[in-house]
Amino acid sequence: MNIYFNNTNQRTFGTFPLRGKELTATLTIAVDIGYRSIDTAQMYRNEADIGTSLVDLRLPRNELCITTKVHPDNFGDDTFVPSVEKSLEKLRLDYVDVLLLHWPPIGGDITPPLRLLEKAYEKGLARNIGVSNYTARMMHDATTIIDTPLVTNQVEFHPLLNQDKLLAASSETQIPLSAYSSVAQGEVFKNPIFDEIGTGYCKSAGQIVLRWVLQKGVSIITMSTQREHIRANFDVMDFTLSSVDMSRIDAITTTNRRLVDKKAVPWAPTWD
Repeated sequence: MNIYFNNTNQRTFGTFPLRGKELTATLTIAVDIGYRSIDTAQMYRNEADIGTSLVDLRLPRNELCITTKVHPDNFGDDTFVPSVEKSLEKLRLDYVDVLLLHWPPIGGDITPPLRLLEKAYEKGLARNIGVSNYTARMMHDATTIIDTPLVTNQVEFHPLLNQDKLLAASSETQIPLSAYSSVAQGEVFKNPIFDEIGTGYCKSAGQIVLRWVLQKGVSIITMSTQREHIRANFDVMDFTLSSVDMSRIDAITTTNRRLVDKKAVPWAPTWD
C-alpha cells in the first residue's frame, strides 16, 4: 500500500535545514496544524533533534509517518544497516515508516545500495522503502533489481521544470513521485500567473503551485518556520484546479529551470 496517497501523507513537513530549538519550535507548530508526515535524512544532521521533539509531543506512533534517508557515504556493506540503526536510535524509534536512498550512488551502479535497502526492510528497520533523485531509467532498472515495491522517488518537482519523463516512468513502474523544491525556492512567485489564478480560488500563489503538484499525482514536501505559511502549505486539500488552469500552469514547465543540477550538486546524476 502506498502511504503517500492519503489526505495526511500527501503533505509532508520537511525539516531541512532546521536544527535545535528552531526545529523543535517549528515542528511543534506543524504538528499543531495537522502534519503527521515528517521528512528528515542522515545528511540533515537533525534526526536526534526530531527524536527529542517526537518524545515531547507524545503523539501516538500509528499517527506518524517518519521518513529518513541514508547518506551515500553509508552505502557500503559494512555501514548501511548500522547507519540505519543509528538513525533509529537518534529518532528514538523502532522503525521508520519510509527509508530512502539519498541520491543514486556515485559511479552509477544502483544495484548494491538497493539490495542493502531491501535488507534493511527485511530486518524490520523500515515499513516501506524508496529512493530519491532517481532518473526515469533508474526507476525502471530498480524494479528489476529488488522485489520489494518502492513507495516513492523523491525529486525536484515544480512548475518551472518539465518532469514529464519522470511522470511517465512513475506510471510505468508504479513508483510514485514526491516533490521537493515545490515552489522552486521562490522562483515561481516571479510569474504573476499564480497570483492571478489564486484570486479565482481565494488561495495564495503558493497554494496554487502546491495544488498543481498534487493534481499531477505527486505528493508534496514543504518547509517553513512561519505559522501562517505552514498552515497555508497544509490547507491545499479543499479546492481543485480546473483543467484550464492546470493547462496554463503546465505550459510554464517549458521554462525548464532546474535547481538541482551538477553545478549545484556535483554528484547529481545526468537527468533524463
